[in-house]
Amino acid sequence: MYPGSALGEFLRSRRARLRPEDVGLSPGVKHRRVAGLRREELAPLAGVSVGYYTRLEQGQSPNVSDEVLDSIARVLRLDDDELAHLHRLARVVQARERVRPERLRPGIELLVDSFTEAPAIAVGRRGDILAWNRLAHALLAPHYDFDAEEKPNFVRVDFLETEFSRGLYVDWEQKARDDIAYLEGSLSRFPGDEGLAALVEELLALSPEFRGMWTEHPVANCASISRGYRHPEVGVMTLTAELLRTPDDEGQGVTVFQAEPGSPSRERLRRLAELVAATAP
Repeated sequence: MYPGSALGEFLRSRRARLRPEDVGLSPGVKHRRVAGLRREELAPLAGVSVGYYTRLEQGQSPNVSDEVLDSIARVLRLDDDELAHLHRLARVVQARERVRPERLRPGIELLVDSFTEAPAIAVGRRGDILAWNRLAHALLAPHYDFDAEEKPNFVRVDFLETEFSRGLYVDWEQKARDDIAYLEGSLSRFPGDEGLAALVEELLALSPEFRGMWTEHPVANCASISRGYRHPEVGVMTLTAELLRTPDDEGQGVTVFQAEPGSPSRERLRRLAELVAATAP
């Protein structure tokens, strides 16, 4: 199970996106047993033997060079984010040390609390909300207890509480793919995180939507994303979420949600802040 087979799954998903014609080859037989480019077609274009490429997909080439990975990425037409992901996955085979449990530093919690006009959360590598301010609580998960010690995991909420999450996000499908990309990135960086692998197993078992999207292995830089949110009291807002990684780079970060100055979304976010302030204890 993932992440042991991560490299092979990722490469197969990217081969499936291409046709022989896309890389200058004849389509060959009409009815192909598998979708996309075959190993036998990809390997010569990347300058490696079919046997070597097969072993790579099987995780049996731990010392693959950067040059070979770059050549394969060129044939598969990977973008910059996918290329970086490929390099990380190739190193997973070499390093699977157990990672330390996540612990939120008090200073990060104070930083989140310092935002009074913008929703802010501290988020962990598994998608756990480690801390939030009241405005983020009101926006993202008002049905949870704000003061509870254990806060929600945003990926679990999005896939297992779909009645709520589909109402919150204007484009739920894109948010769901971004969630999976977030997990993909974390798995490639922290292959020894057993809790992360367990979360993927749980979602594969419980969510048909997750199972369907997971096979695509979406990859994206989740550092800055704009999306639409529906709030029952103030209406639809377009907010940009900026993810600021912590310096120790253990997979944690602070996400701050902002609206364009002078926009209707900025006014609606201000109204939400007023509502939160009026009801705060």
